[in-house]
Amino acid sequence: MGGTSSERDVSLSSGLRIAEALRERGHKVTAVDPARGAIGADEEAAMRSAGVVKTVPPTPEELRELERTSRAPSLGTFPEVRSADVVFLALHGGQGEDGTIQALLDMVGVRYTGSGHLASALAMDKDLSKRLFRSAGVPTADWLMTGPSGGLTGPGSLTPPVSLTPSASLTPPVSLTPPAAEVERALGWPVIVKPSKQGSTVGLSLVREPSGLASAVEEAARHDDEVMIEQYIPGRELTVAVVGDRALPVGEIFPKHEIYDYECKYTAGMAHEKFPADLTERCAAEAQRLALAAFRALKLGGCARIDFRMTEAGELYCLEANTLPGMTPLSLVPQAAAAAGMSFAELCDQIVQLAV
Repeated sequence: MGGTSSERDVSLSSGLRIAEALRERGHKVTAVDPARGAIGADEEAAMRSAGVVKTVPPTPEELRELERTSRAPSLGTFPEVRSADVVFLALHGGQGEDGTIQALLDMVGVRYTGSGHLASALAMDKDLSKRLFRSAGVPTADWLMTGPSGGLTGPGSLTPPVSLTPSASLTPPVSLTPPAAEVERALGWPVIVKPSKQGSTVGLSLVREPSGLASAVEEAARHDDEVMIEQYIPGRELTVAVVGDRALPVGEIFPKHEIYDYECKYTAGMAHEKFPADLTERCAAEAQRLALAAFRALKLGGCARIDFRMTEAGELYCLEANTLPGMTPLSLVPQAAAAAGMSFAELCDQIVQLAV
């Protein structure tokens, strides 16, 4: 739990709740923050009492300072990890969800929850995952990619692919913003602009007209070296949790803001959810079918959450797959499990058994 991604606070909240649930099921649990090490019982109790999720995520500058002193690369040497029967990954985003920590645990031979290192990396990269969705027959909105060179790649683009060079500082160069005319020709307005490898809508913007494109791209580029510009799909926000080979009841999200942003996700009262969603049996079954197809296309495992938009005509478009979805008191997977008749402790225990 914790780590050094922009979703650190959410991860801490998830981890605290999971630890409590696993102890309820009789497991011996030690909480570990890859950035700091093992968390003692007193510190864990203090964090639980104070709360850890703020209305805004940590800034990139704060995270870079945390990474500077992080112990994450030596996670496999932590005695708490080496001696564990199972590592329950409650990390969201960054090295905790992109396959890095999964690969480290593979190397030291420790079982862990969720997807393997390759599947984790594929799901974290929104560009690659959308390509795999389409190859598996899972509809997804058109998109373009832009990197440090400012060139565009992706469906609908007339520009040849360009070589993308990672930016260590994540500072967007002057040429990063693509021509608005090309974006309009390929996708129309409005569009969603977001980092390609981030979660929790960190760095995401809804852009309605050309004048807002540059600032949105620059904001997304603060969090990643590749930026996705995606066709906006108006409609209902749906989500499907998958546990093992089972799709749980479909849920619908009703955010207070126009998009389901960070504040709506993690601030009480800023959104409400309905599980199961008010859908026809046929529509719900189709959402579950597509969620399983997306899950298998990325070779995911354990528990994941697949998000969709549904148009007024009933067309479903897959947005992304979350390989380590949130487990906070406001999170969606626990609500889906409850709708399926499963308590939170039972859900966590089942995820552990899948890892074993």
